[in-house]
Amino acid sequence: MNAPADLPPPRPLPAAMRDALAARFGVRLSTALAVREQHGRDESPFDVPPPDAVVFAETTEEVAFVVGLAAEHGVPVIPFGVGSSLEGHLLAVQGGVSIDLTRMNKVLRVNAEDLTVTVEAGVTREQLNREIRDTGLFFPIDPGANATIGGMAATRASGTNAVRYGTMRENVLGLTVVTASGEVLHTGTRARKSSAGYDLTRLFVGSEGTLGVMTEVTLKLFPLPQAVSAAVCHFPDVASAVNTTIQIIQMGVPIARCELLDANAVRAVNRAEKMTLAESPMLLMEFHGSEASVKEQAETVQEIAAEFGGQAFEWATTPEARTRLWTARHRAYLSGLQMKPGCRAVTTDACVPISRLAEAIVESVAEVDASGLPYFIVGHVGDGNFHIAYLIDPNVPAERELAESLNSQLVARALRLEGTCTGEHGVGLHKQGFLLDEAGAGAVAMMREIKRALDPRSIMNPGKIFAA
Repeated sequence: MNAPADLPPPRPLPAAMRDALAARFGVRLSTALAVREQHGRDESPFDVPPPDAVVFAETTEEVAFVVGLAAEHGVPVIPFGVGSSLEGHLLAVQGGVSIDLTRMNKVLRVNAEDLTVTVEAGVTREQLNREIRDTGLFFPIDPGANATIGGMAATRASGTNAVRYGTMRENVLGLTVVTASGEVLHTGTRARKSSAGYDLTRLFVGSEGTLGVMTEVTLKLFPLPQAVSAAVCHFPDVASAVNTTIQIIQMGVPIARCELLDANAVRAVNRAEKMTLAESPMLLMEFHGSEASVKEQAETVQEIAAEFGGQAFEWATTPEARTRLWTARHRAYLSGLQMKPGCRAVTTDACVPISRLAEAIVESVAEVDASGLPYFIVGHVGDGNFHIAYLIDPNVPAERELAESLNSQLVARALRLEGTCTGEHGVGLHKQGFLLDEAGAGAVAMMREIKRALDPRSIMNPGKIFAA
């Protein structure tokens, strides 16, 4: 799938800028096609030319040097983490320089007494939790992919734990950002609240690299729970699983994770991970707390599930069993792609108020079943967020058009139900028209004004969120 046609033409990398980057970075500047192609792909269905060059930065000062040169020459810069985004965020739609931040991977300061940590943007969530394990704390935001903290902040990621611990929006306390002029800016503090001026931290979180490059992030941490228990429960249909979730949330059960896999997703996971789960719609849940509270939560949820036909309630209380279940869930996307070898996925990311979740999913399932297009569903249904992955042959334009039509109908339904077109993936290239539908022309115009004020030459990841 090509990028939107209304984007400005690419801006080539001037020889003077290339020479300056080569002098500063040496072998950490690459113009090799293989390296550029690696940094010009993500998990979105878009195919665009790669960036003109890739710089492997190791410090905030080096990022500022690259951005300063880009500002001088009017060349786009695109921050790059691990390339796991789903909406075309890191694609070099106007050429330019990809700034790879994965070498900025230090955990800088752990303040266990205050439950905070400061990391470089290239630290991944799994690395962070490994390095702080001995403190008795953990960072709960878990989007599935082992994404970088910088990338997660840029897309305002959430994931499986959001129903209890919130999203990146609630868990980022402060940032170090390189602005479009090459200036280094510090936002926020380690304090849990502040009324000091505009909330610049929240402005940058979710900005998808269009306002600046995040190089350091200060985060909230949480105590490791005393007890953790996971359970799976199977249902006769998707509606029953979703209605169970709605009841759990409305009763105030403090469940930590509540994930939906439809029968197609369970079938794919069984094949890919050599598991023997019953191939029917399934809720995968996790409970955190004291031994007594975890037991009470789980018993309550089991009673609710039984009311909606839930059966085969199975427990996973050992770390090994829980890890196996959650590893399978996190690999559900890649497992699902194997249902149709050589396919690409067009993914949805709708989020609706919890009371409207069953309506949103059931109607969307009826549409895709009628279409005949292969698909699977996974969802963080505890907070009303679900994903349908439509599997298409990238060489068959009619399949792409059908998937996009189904996605448009799903988003229109979510907006009608007072939800959003993107609960966690972000806008990127894929959802720009939906953003206009959701926010309205006035709000999008204000976003453009903010972009122009902070990035007058439009060098920061141009073409994302809105075309110009």
